[in-house]
Amino acid sequence: MIEEGSKSSKSMVEKRQLFMEMRAQNFDVIRLSTYRTACKLRFVQKRCNLHLVDVWNMIEAFRDNGLSTLDHNAEINVSRLETILSSIFYQLNKRLPTTHQINVDQSIGLLLNFIVATYDSEGHGKLTVFAMKAMLATMCGGKILDKLRYIFSQISDSNGVMVFAKFDQFLREVLKLPTAVFEGPSFGYTEHSVRTCFPQQKKILLNTFLDVLMADPPPQCLVWLPLMHRLANVENVFHPVECSYCRSESMMGFRYRCQQCHGYQLCQSCFWRGHASGPHSNQHQMKEHSSWKSPAKKLSHAISKSLGCMPIGEPPHPVFPEAAERPQDLAHTTTLESPSRLDEEHRLIARYAARLAAEASNSTQCPPTDLSFNFDANKQQRQLIAELENKNREILQEIQRLRLEHEQASQPTPEKAQQNPTLLAELRLLRHRKDELERRMSALQESRRELMVQLEGLMRLLKDEEQKQAAQTGSSPHSSPSHSASCTMPMPIRSTSAGSTPTHTPQDCLAGVGDDVLDAFSQGVPRNLRNDLLVAADSITNTMSSLVKELHSVDDGLEEEEENMRNGREKVSTLKHSGKRHSTPSF
Repeated sequence: MIEEGSKSSKSMVEKRQLFMEMRAQNFDVIRLSTYRTACKLRFVQKRCNLHLVDVWNMIEAFRDNGLSTLDHNAEINVSRLETILSSIFYQLNKRLPTTHQINVDQSIGLLLNFIVATYDSEGHGKLTVFAMKAMLATMCGGKILDKLRYIFSQISDSNGVMVFAKFDQFLREVLKLPTAVFEGPSFGYTEHSVRTCFPQQKKILLNTFLDVLMADPPPQCLVWLPLMHRLANVENVFHPVECSYCRSESMMGFRYRCQQCHGYQLCQSCFWRGHASGPHSNQHQMKEHSSWKSPAKKLSHAISKSLGCMPIGEPPHPVFPEAAERPQDLAHTTTLESPSRLDEEHRLIARYAARLAAEASNSTQCPPTDLSFNFDANKQQRQLIAELENKNREILQEIQRLRLEHEQASQPTPEKAQQNPTLLAELRLLRHRKDELERRMSALQESRRELMVQLEGLMRLLKDEEQKQAAQTGSSPHSSPSHSASCTMPMPIRSTSAGSTPTHTPQDCLAGVGDDVLDAFSQGVPRNLRNDLLVAADSITNTMSSLVKELHSVDDGLEEEEENMRNGREKVSTLKHSGKRHSTPSF
């Protein structure tokens, strides 16, 4: 009896271990429930090492354990669940290098206890096949696109149309995950969850399903799912920016920029905890950044956007054929022709790789069956690449040799000067011309820098004038509703990049600008400021045109310099030959 009691207490401690570790992370201080839920589930995913298992490996594990042939409502006991998890993590260790091996027993114990606590809270010791598939396919690693495609293959009929009853069953199972991490009040299942995802559509195909679940924002009940994947992508992203609250000189993860307070940025930790300072308020609208772009890239982005050269944005996912897809359980790869086990594994890997390549290229045709043709084509491509690399190496060596010869020929020696003093004078003239061209280039670069400073000053003046006019009329042009009537907290706008305005204005921002622009800003009450700014832009455009002409003249000067140097080398060669013909032997 004592032994059984100790085993029972040990089992209870193991069941609570993951939840105790999660509470120690203090995720509850995060004020927004979406981020709170995503952080908790991301912690469970990493603690159980599920982030190392790709969704395709998970599908293969389902097939190997015979789950693809079972009905979704079939039940499996805890012991078989443990066997399935064991095969998943042991296969994972085979794929990992020896320096990155995981503790298989610990991962199995933590994940098994979490699944049982989530899907068998009443202690029946059983759970359905569909519940286990939905949970593992959602919590494993990989792209969200691949996960949603697999889920759609499980809830659609033979015609490729989603069955609403199966989607409702999927929501029942997947929304038990937020409930398991104590976020049920925010993202628990309700009877209206299906219609909130698809309020009007009656016939849901794969592309419509992906459009809805990968939209920005996604359905409210699943808004934590894409955020969990974004968290995984930005964990190691570095932002060389100072946080306006904690004054940390660098940020890791997400970066948040206020849309009302100029230059006000918060790190991930401060924004999640609702910190604010100065005129900034938590009710202000914030934009979420998952990457960092240097000011040079931002300037080029702004110029390209102003000139209409920006490429059309890519869709959130590739467009798939409307025909019904074969269920992604990899069951068709089990029919193997070779009796040898090693040959079977090789054929399985080859067919699996061929299918992945076909899906990545969005081809509507079946994957090729003659793999030897692909192997021959790859071999020819590798040979061609090797030949091109050899030719490139030879060309670089030839360029280096010609460069050395050019430097040696361009350096005047005492012997050349004694043979022909005129040549030395020409070389000095060429060098003087080169120095002059370099000075002109420096002057042009300085003029370009001054123009950019003037443009920044004009932008700053325009912004200040608009703020003054708005203050006089009693409305702010930059104010925007921070949250809707149904939300009490402002949700950040996700963006991968954003433009920036200069934070410093030079003292004499109008120095060097045309007379029209000076007249526009010299009056006490300015005229139509937008028309004046257009005049200034025309002036800057004319100045840039003159700079381009100057650059062309510099290029012509460089070509003339190269021609003179070539003529100088020919003269040196002629002098050498003439000296040899007219020289007489000395006795």
